[in-house]
Amino acid sequence: MSYILQTNHLSKTIDGKELVKDVNIHVKKGEVYGFLGPNGAGKTTVMKMVANLWKPTSGTVALFGKALEKNSYETLKRMGSVIEFPTFYEHMSGTDNLQLHCEYMGYYNKGSVEEALEMLGLSDAANKPVRSYSLGMKQRLGIARAILCRPEFVLLDEPANGLDPAGMKQIRDLFRMLCAEYGMTFMISSHLLSEIESIADTIGIIHHGKMRKEISMKEISEMNTAYIELAVEDTKKAAYALVEKMRLNHFKIIGGSKIRIYEQGATVQKISKELIKNDVEIVSVNQHTETLEDYFLKMTAEVEKSC
Repeated sequence: MSYILQTNHLSKTIDGKELVKDVNIHVKKGEVYGFLGPNGAGKTTVMKMVANLWKPTSGTVALFGKALEKNSYETLKRMGSVIEFPTFYEHMSGTDNLQLHCEYMGYYNKGSVEEALEMLGLSDAANKPVRSYSLGMKQRLGIARAILCRPEFVLLDEPANGLDPAGMKQIRDLFRMLCAEYGMTFMISSHLLSEIESIADTIGIIHHGKMRKEISMKEISEMNTAYIELAVEDTKKAAYALVEKMRLNHFKIIGGSKIRIYEQGATVQKISKELIKNDVEIVSVNQHTETLEDYFLKMTAEVEKSC
């Protein structure tokens, strides 16, 4: 299968610190790819290398089937992006900033600036200086600039920053429309798992600089994986029993009083019996179907052993 974006063993080290290592990403044409990971996991580092802002220490980036190189200007013209916080000429209006972007991109499509501003709900502020924009308005303007020239691939780093729930729904609907009607492909990093769950076709999970999993949302839905959630009086004592007595390792302590157990084959009956045997007072025990948030927690979970 051919991919719009494919990275091969992508790694980046700065001042002796390895930020990402051996990252392999595969983004298909016309999909929304959700790029998930805890803060500091390496999402922005990867996106900067994909946008050619940073050079990899090792490994390669291929866009549209071609290796990304120092002078890949024509390839990069086919991509729009917002990495970290969008920046503008603050004294200029939103319209003027977008028109300037068209100039240096060599894109002259009458009415495109007005259309992009309208899509992002900025028509009323189009002629106001950007310095008067709120954080959310600047984020919208950054997205407007990213999609302005009808790129084939759009790279967005936390696009919901500064947006209220209505604004997040608006851009979510916009991305869906651009995928369906214009064949655009999106790679979106976010810590808002509910937003990614509602829009992504595929997700990639990165943790401690390494890719943990690439999986389609359809596969997650079909797995219908369950986990067992315990509320206990003493999580330290419970964790000891799970690890030392039952040899379970795939669990996560949540909020100091709850434990989520992801171990295949573990049953409520066996766990309850062992905890009671080890004088662990159980407040409640429930079995849950897995959501994207649950799947993400499982993939990034580190067993907390306080024994």
